[in-house]
Amino acid sequence: MSKLEAGAVAGAHTWISESSAPHGSEQRFEDGWHAGVRDVASYLLRIADTTATTGRGLAASSAMVVAHLQQPASPAPQETPVEEPAPALDAEDVLAAAERFPWAVAAPGVRHWPDGGDFLDVTLSAVRPEEREGYIERLEAFVEQHRARLEEMLRTHGPGSRPPSHGRYALIGQPETLVIVERMGSAPFLLRGQWEKELETVFLDDLEFVWGPRIRLNR
Repeated sequence: MSKLEAGAVAGAHTWISESSAPHGSEQRFEDGWHAGVRDVASYLLRIADTTATTGRGLAASSAMVVAHLQQPASPAPQETPVEEPAPALDAEDVLAAAERFPWAVAAPGVRHWPDGGDFLDVTLSAVRPEEREGYIERLEAFVEQHRARLEEMLRTHGPGSRPPSHGRYALIGQPETLVIVERMGSAPFLLRGQWEKELETVFLDDLEFVWGPRIRLNR
């Protein structure tokens, strides 16, 4: 049930994201419209991910909606304090952390992509601002927790196994993949949305099939 509810919320996100201001509106109205659409769409995507990953379905999504509605009204623009920008994630630091787990990563000489920077950049864009501080520690804890599962995935579908010989599952064995599967479990809708903007989905589909997340988004 939680998967169906998450899909319904994600569908609402798509509908809202594709909406536009009434034809002939003034520029200021259009700017306000699009800003509101971005805020609402972002919040719906977060509800979808929370509903999909917590497994609590309607209770999880309803609690988030209620909490959002109970927030006090925003102050007038001139009274809005300037917020500190969220800390940036250094891709090299994240990659170095992933490289420290040899049971989950193939040797450099046998990887399909010596440089998987494009995959890493897109995946890191699915790490929300409030998750960036301490993300490397979060990733390390995730890998340690799923050690047996990652070992098995590398053994059965990594470089040198039969499946990759047919041109599939090429991401398995890449250090960037540790970040991908962590996001796959934490923010599946956001990850796929970012991925579809930049990369071929077949790579994500294959990895999703092997990893077997709680909710599959590929068709």
